[in-house]
Amino acid sequence: MTIAYWCVLVAGMLPYVATLTAKIGARGFDNRNPRDWLAGQEGFRRRANAAQQNSFEALPLFAAAVVIAHLAGGPQARIDMLAMVFVVARLCYIAFYVADLSTLRSLAWFAGIGSAVAIFFAAA
Repeated sequence: MTIAYWCVLVAGMLPYVATLTAKIGARGFDNRNPRDWLAGQEGFRRRANAAQQNSFEALPLFAAAVVIAHLAGGPQARIDMLAMVFVVARLCYIAFYVADLSTLRSLAWFAGIGSAVAIFFAAA
């Protein structure tokens, strides 16, 4: 497996890091209705849940980019590097979102999406 493929696995796990951040240690967590409970949260728990949702939204573009770049025979070193940039950007995105650092969060979002798009161009 390539580094980029491993990055797809890591990126697929990142939403769960965010949701665990929202849930662990919370009082009154309702495992029978976790979505309703999460929707009623405030502060960092609410932001962690939003980061989880956005992480799921960003994943398909990234995963498709990696698979397409591999199938197109793009330069492996470039694909791997851009995939690692995506993962780091998404980790930063989650951290900045939870910490309520909106400008840095937006910059990390652009870096992540930009790297995913760049993977498509690496394959061209």
